[in-house]
Amino acid sequence: MPENPTEKPALVAGASGFVGSHTARLLADEGRKVRALLRRTSDSSAMQELPVEIYYGDVLDVDSLRRAMEGCGSVFYSVVDARFWLTDTTPLYRNNVEGLRNAMDVALECGIEHFIFTSTMGTLGINPGGLVTEDIPFNWLDRAPPYILARLEAENTFLSYCREKGLPGVALCVANTYGPQDYQPTPHGGMLWKVANGEASSTVDTGAPTVDIRDVAQAALLAETHGRPGERYIIANEFIRNRDFYAMAAAERGHKPPRVIPYWIAYSVAWIAERVFKLLGKRDYLLSTDAVYLSRVFQAMDNSKARRELHWDPRPVEETVRDAVAWYARQQ
Repeated sequence: MPENPTEKPALVAGASGFVGSHTARLLADEGRKVRALLRRTSDSSAMQELPVEIYYGDVLDVDSLRRAMEGCGSVFYSVVDARFWLTDTTPLYRNNVEGLRNAMDVALECGIEHFIFTSTMGTLGINPGGLVTEDIPFNWLDRAPPYILARLEAENTFLSYCREKGLPGVALCVANTYGPQDYQPTPHGGMLWKVANGEASSTVDTGAPTVDIRDVAQAALLAETHGRPGERYIIANEFIRNRDFYAMAAAERGHKPPRVIPYWIAYSVAWIAERVFKLLGKRDYLLSTDAVYLSRVFQAMDNSKARRELHWDPRPVEETVRDAVAWYARQQ
């Protein structure tokens, strides 16, 4: 009888990141043997005091992947280069696509029994008539920026490995993540705290699906035991407008909610700024029409497949905001 994969070490690749660190923490809390793969240059604040075995390496270094993966039962792959603002997008494809391909090749070589891939809601299609589901094919190639196209190629490569090479993989299409232990912090988490602390006075009149980072980690572990190989699952909770989301955050610290800027004004400002930046030879700027467009392209999403098949039960967004703001406040 083969060894139970939960008795073997589980490797968390990208363990210093928001999703990876929470996955490693939850695995450790459940008494699992955990290996954490991270680069020597990574900020390991989120890994402090976690009972995990550190493996230094890089997804572009196949030998380091092999050392970390050998003898493991499961791989939780949360490596992502999210620098959507890069002028030279080459690293986005190298890190998001080539790195994943390296990891999958080594996983097949090492006989990994479960490969849980953290993908993104950005790979899902748009549904003008209602909720977004996993069955809607990607249908906005003409407008998707390079970051989204790189993540789409990564997911398509992953699913082809599942179909054609037998990779025992499950993909999680994760929404915007919020919650405690956001050490970096993430750009959207940082904005949440600025609003809560009275440092940001405006937001754009858009909205997006959200999800608690702790529920993402829980979904990853549930996917290990309940996910169907070759399937993808929407890991998104409530869709909420910025005006409501940030009003909730501001109220936690007794501040007024930020004023809401119409979308067309924000897009116009970004359009002008892009042209000024290009004239000045500036590179890698955060303010762009792509960024503004992405702030409203994502719609309400149907998470019933994850609830039904993974037995996933995410917490309400009010709890997420409260816990996140409280954690940021303790770090000051």
